[in-house]
Formats: sequence, structure tokens, C-alpha cells
Amino acid sequence: MLYTVKEVSELSHVTVKTLHHYHRIGLLLPSKVSEAGYRLYGEKELERLQEILFFKELDFPLDQIKDMMDHRSDRLSILARQEELIHSRQHRLDRIAQTLRKSIASMQEGKTMDPKEMFRGFENAEEWNEALARQNQYLKETYGVEPVVVTPGDVQELNEQAVEAMTFMNEMARALREGLKHIDETIVELIRSHLEFMNKHGHKVSAEDFAAQTRFFLTDDFHLKMLEDQQTGLAYYLAAAAEAFEATNR
Repeated sequence: MLYTVKEVSELSHVTVKTLHHYHRIGLLLPSKVSEAGYRLYGEKELERLQEILFFKELDFPLDQIKDMMDHRSDRLSILARQEELIHSRQHRLDRIAQTLRKSIASMQEGKTMDPKEMFRGFENAEEWNEALARQNQYLKETYGVEPVVVTPGDVQELNEQAVEAMTFMNEMARALREGLKHIDETIVELIRSHLEFMNKHGHKVSAEDFAAQTRFFLTDDFHLKMLEDQQTGLAYYLAAAAEAFEATNR
């Protein structure tokens, strides 16, 4: 039996536009194209689409999905590998969910969370790469930035930087909730300590660089949402504080 692109869209909940895109890039070719120009898909194409969607759920970029599937035509081996990856992710997400629950409880109780507990679930290079996959894909597709690949030797340093970054953002969010002005000395000292840490860990960031970065966050949907999900108004508060800090360091 053959299905039209509209029927495949309804079956799979993948938009017609996306299916057309998969055709253009050679990821999912129709079984045939009718004389009238309609794309028609058979059972094998539906199976391939299912495999594509499993890989997308695991945050693989489309070019990597195409490469893996083109070099592994055995459907059983592809599905077995996907099951293995999904179980691994589920285990990691369970640990991250537990960490998230603890983080929420700490905020509700007004307590400072133990930094060692903040990053349970990010314990090796594979877990870091999985956690960064969506951001890497977004930056590559939007800005052409090559993905960051974490190696085992990077994990301890990344965990330390992540703890510091999370602590900084939590303190900025708390200052916003408490109504501190962005020029308050507490805020100035928070930013100064944050930049000192960054520079000591190989990231050369000046007050001007930091202000430019926070302005970028306001224009980029991915980073804006990430900050606003943490605390409404945080992205704008951070940008104002960074601008004030830059002004005092000229």
C-alpha cells in the first residue's frame, strides 16, 4: 500500500513541510513520485521515518541521522541501538529529575542547595554531550557554530564551571526576587567574582564582553527562554546589571 505525503503526515504527526525537507536532503525519499507529481510512500519508507523520529527524540542532528542510517541498513540493529540509547537516556533523566526535584524543594524552602548535589546526572563525558546536544544543534543550525564535544578529561572542569554558573544565576535570580537594584554593591560583587572565576578557568571575559553577551541573550530565543524559565525578568535584569558593571569599569 502506498501513502500520500498528507497521509504520512497524519500517521506520523510530522508536518508535510518537514517531510518535503527530508526528501530534499535525501533523508527520506518517497517510494515513487506519481505522474501528477505526488510523493508516495510505502512500508519501508514508514519504517525509515520511524527510525528517524527515534533518533530525533535522542537529539541527533539530521546530518548525523542520515549518515548513521545510510551506513547501517539493518533495521533490527538500528532499533536495538536506539532502544539501548533510550534506556540509557531514561536512566540519566531519572537521575536528573531527582536533582530537579531537590532543586525545586531547596528554592521553595529558601535554602541553598549543596553544589555537589546540583549536577547529579552529569557525571561523565557521554552525559554531558547528551545534555549539550540540543544547544549544540541549535547553535550550529542558527549560527553555524561547530558543536562542543566533551571528552572524559573535561568533565571535572565542566562540573566545576557548571556549579559556579548555576550558583551565580541563582544568586542573580534571588536578587531580582528581593528587589535589589541592578547597581547594588551585592550585584557588582557577584558579577566581579563570576568574571574572575571565568578568567581563571581559561575564558577571557571582560566587563565589556559580558555586557555584550547578556545583550545577545535578549535577542536569541533559545537563551532568552532558558533564563526566563528560571526566573521571569532574569534575562533583562542580568543585561541591565552587566551594563551597569561595564560602566563602572571603563
